[in-house]
Amino acid sequence: MSGPGLYDTSDLGGDPVTDADGTADSSEVAGRSPLRIAFDRLRKDKIAIVSAAVVLMFFLIAIFAPLIAAAFGVDPDTRYRNLLEFDGYPAEGASLDHPFGIEPTNGRDLFARWVYGARYSVLIAVTAATIATFLGIVVGLLAGFFGGWVDRVLSFVIDVFLSLPFLLVAIAVAPIVAAQFADQGLDVFGRAQLIVLILILSVFGWMGLARLIRGEVLSLREREFILAARAIGAPTHRILFRELLPNLVAPIVISISLGIPAYVTAEAGLSLLGVGLVEQPSWGRTIALATNWFGIVNTYLLAPVLGVLFLVLALNLLGDSVRDALDPKTRR
Repeated sequence: MSGPGLYDTSDLGGDPVTDADGTADSSEVAGRSPLRIAFDRLRKDKIAIVSAAVVLMFFLIAIFAPLIAAAFGVDPDTRYRNLLEFDGYPAEGASLDHPFGIEPTNGRDLFARWVYGARYSVLIAVTAATIATFLGIVVGLLAGFFGGWVDRVLSFVIDVFLSLPFLLVAIAVAPIVAAQFADQGLDVFGRAQLIVLILILSVFGWMGLARLIRGEVLSLREREFILAARAIGAPTHRILFRELLPNLVAPIVISISLGIPAYVTAEAGLSLLGVGLVEQPSWGRTIALATNWFGIVNTYLLAPVLGVLFLVLALNLLGDSVRDALDPKTRR
């Protein structure tokens, strides 16, 4: 006589759980982590899928910009027309040889400038977001976990950076960079502009995440699992990076997803003002130069404007979807 089976519910007055063929179902319901649940919700979100596809397209354009330009036989710096033949500017719109037309006054291919502009925009946004996220995580973790004078000092540093006017600092730094590197060649000057722009965006972009992480850590450090880790003598770095940090994935991912479009817009705005990239192809710089030529070569202005619009819109929609997927209280 065999003992009661796993699915024996006779003592409870119920019937055993069986499959369609009458046999007991021995399958187990696998547990899912919060990240797996969020990923499953994202896969069912059509807006998230479309936005991710658009973002991936721009990232691929940025990565393979030289190959794309070479496939069309164009280059962002080559002058394809003799300016004197066109009385100061080559009045040519889109064509098979030049899909977006020719840049007035310079004769450069606008498609190549647009592709390389996407590359610099994505490079600056992703790099600045990565640096700012790292700074925000480190400062927030240290301030929230240690408290006391460490928290007061780091909170003061955060307040100092928040009080600095971003635009004024950026405008003030541009002539300093020009004075230091302008006479060392266009390549050195261009790289200096790129590095300084990334540093400016990073330095002014970490404070919000640091405050958010600090607040989360202040509440988490009194939880039972942190007290237990302290009780068994776990080192500080293990508590910070193995116990606290995994519980901060949601705000970090949301900060990155919403920060990248902000950096894309900031780079375009600074380049539009002549503060960002000047020598390298840039969407913002192209928009600034194209405002006087709308109606002659329309793609000169429309191409970078639409590029910024679609990239930022897709990143924002994707960020909203990620935020909703990571929020257990949200049902879409």
